[in-house]
Amino acid sequence: MKRILLTLSYLGVAGILHAQQTTAVADSFYQLSPIEVKAIRAGEKTPFTKTNLNKAAIQKLNQGQDIPFVLNRTPSVVVSSDAGTGIGYTGLRIRGTDATRINITLNGIPYNDAESQGTFFVNLPDFTSSVNSIQIQRGVGTSSNGTGAFGATVSLSTNEVNEKPYAELNNSYGSFNTWKNTVKVGSGLINNAFTLDARLSRIASDGYIDRASSDLQAFYLSGAYLRERTTLRLNVFSGKEKTYQAWNGISASRLKNDRTYNPAGTDKPGEPYDNETDNYNQTHYQLFLDHQVNSRWHLNTAFFLTRGKGYYENYKGEQLLSEYRVPDVVLGDTTITSTDLVRQKWLDNYFYGQIFSIRYKQEKHEITLGGGWSRYTGDHIGKVIWAKYGFDNGYIYYNNPANKTDINGFAKWQYSFTNAWSLFTDIQYRYVQHQMKGFEDNPTLQVKRKFNFVNPKIGINYLVNGWNAFVSYAAANKEPNRDDFEAGVLSQPKHEQLHDFEAGVEKRTDKFYAAANLYYMLYKNQLVLTGQINDVGAATRINVPDSYRTGIELQAGYIFSTWANINANATFSRNKIKAFTEYVEDYDADWNKLGYFGIAHENTSIAFSPAVIAGYDLNFLPAKNLEFSLLGKYVGKQYLDNTQNKTRSLNDFYTQDIRAILTLKNKFFKQWYIIGQVNNVLNKKYEPNGWNYAYRLDGTVGADNGYYPMAGTNFMIGVNISL
Repeated sequence: MKRILLTLSYLGVAGILHAQQTTAVADSFYQLSPIEVKAIRAGEKTPFTKTNLNKAAIQKLNQGQDIPFVLNRTPSVVVSSDAGTGIGYTGLRIRGTDATRINITLNGIPYNDAESQGTFFVNLPDFTSSVNSIQIQRGVGTSSNGTGAFGATVSLSTNEVNEKPYAELNNSYGSFNTWKNTVKVGSGLINNAFTLDARLSRIASDGYIDRASSDLQAFYLSGAYLRERTTLRLNVFSGKEKTYQAWNGISASRLKNDRTYNPAGTDKPGEPYDNETDNYNQTHYQLFLDHQVNSRWHLNTAFFLTRGKGYYENYKGEQLLSEYRVPDVVLGDTTITSTDLVRQKWLDNYFYGQIFSIRYKQEKHEITLGGGWSRYTGDHIGKVIWAKYGFDNGYIYYNNPANKTDINGFAKWQYSFTNAWSLFTDIQYRYVQHQMKGFEDNPTLQVKRKFNFVNPKIGINYLVNGWNAFVSYAAANKEPNRDDFEAGVLSQPKHEQLHDFEAGVEKRTDKFYAAANLYYMLYKNQLVLTGQINDVGAATRINVPDSYRTGIELQAGYIFSTWANINANATFSRNKIKAFTEYVEDYDADWNKLGYFGIAHENTSIAFSPAVIAGYDLNFLPAKNLEFSLLGKYVGKQYLDNTQNKTRSLNDFYTQDIRAILTLKNKFFKQWYIIGQVNNVLNKKYEPNGWNYAYRLDGTVGADNGYYPMAGTNFMIGVNISL
């Protein structure tokens, strides 16, 4: 059973040169990928920009932080964390595009939230410990299941086969009372036909920001039945999170003198409200069937269900009763129009569907037909669980059901003209229907929108003697998200369109690797940030007719000797909106709202899109079982909105980390893997994320900025024991 024995532990030169480099010469990463992800991943001859992380590279980067921080060493990536530590709520941007535009799949199955299209990795605590490979495609990339890839695609795979039994214990401790405890066990092959893998995890942290605590629990269970040509696998995994809210950020004045201040819960008089928390439980069920008909035909299908339920709770001071559709309270001669209260906002949803692929391969042709369908049903419910006046406990002040249907199909054809030249074509059709019955602040707004998208892709690839070059074009279309639809009946958003042009070249030898990739991403009707926020920190967006991102991504690696190697990457980009009108709230001198004031802008930088992103890893191996690394990262200035106003920006920053790894074998246990890392050793004060609220007061335009500070010098040390 050749299929069973394939693993992803080593990738030759690409593995030695570390995580930032693409596939090895033999393209072992793609060939060893399970069929359910191979249908959407890019192979060696696929003409798109990609970075692969194998299991060994992922292990070095896994210290309990969310998946965005595992990806932070890869090109064009900027990460952020509400709690300042990478644990809890985290953010990810690739080429300046946020997580609502990054297609995320788990074993080929869509993960992005169907409505917001965001990716909440906090609901997957310690999922990295079960992941054996990751592929990041920058740009549109190849066809993917789920929400439109509008800047990048991230494919995570857990479906490996472990031939031998194993047991692992991982315990880590770090700054801010951070703990990570993981137990992993696997049966190995039983009767050459069955495997069972399991994981239990807990991560807890007080957070860098005041009260930004996290209590995360998870399990993962995977069982497989394997025959010579057929595999049946069932995955069940779940995450439960309780985090104290830190999503409000802090003001500029607090940033200077009180960087860890957290305004969440401070509506309550006296001490902050002690249960200003987010609580959510998400469970995934995945069933896969693979069948190899013969040497040329391979079939795969998978069914999935994601069940999510949870709420976040707030203490709100001086809330108008009318805003909750409750009459004023009359007590004798006194009429009470507002009250302090505690509210919960619930999500209760099901996301289910199917994916499939059929692959035909012969000497010069490889054809893949695939696609899938999904259905999302969800309830948005608001409850008042306590109030000083006017409410019965458990009062429901909104209940807005919604559903979404997503159907897609794609066809790919890769043809090798010669041993060096190959053609790749790909066309995807996608149908999307949104139906929303009211919103919290607009309960009578009924939305039913349908979209039909056709996304073609084509490219040429040249591969010979360690040289690989390509040119490609890909189109993508993307529907708005739930918050965009809430704009109103007369201002419903249009869908977005992207034309992505890419060209790349790379050279590999036994010791050296270098690559350059040029990209030009032309947007039509891109939805962009206006700088305004709602009460949970979500930004509102508008369509702008013309905008673009263009840049060059550089990567290089060199093995100096058996004891030293380096790899680095840098992105230089220009990200512009050709013309748009900013609308700010207009007030008189007494803060009475007059309406909105429009300000025209031309050729301004897109928010949160730094012109420079760079990083390097310098690794020393003084002994066979010992490794030291210097890890550096630079992110250029970012604007908080699209006006390119210097007063509404985040400063550039450079962080320096150091890491040490010691591996000991057959010392009481099969293996000790000890890893320690000190982050931000220079104690840099920096903020990778923020928000902006612009207004005009008595004829003068002003703005308030908010910031999400990251922790200063901090550490994490872990001991992984293989029994």
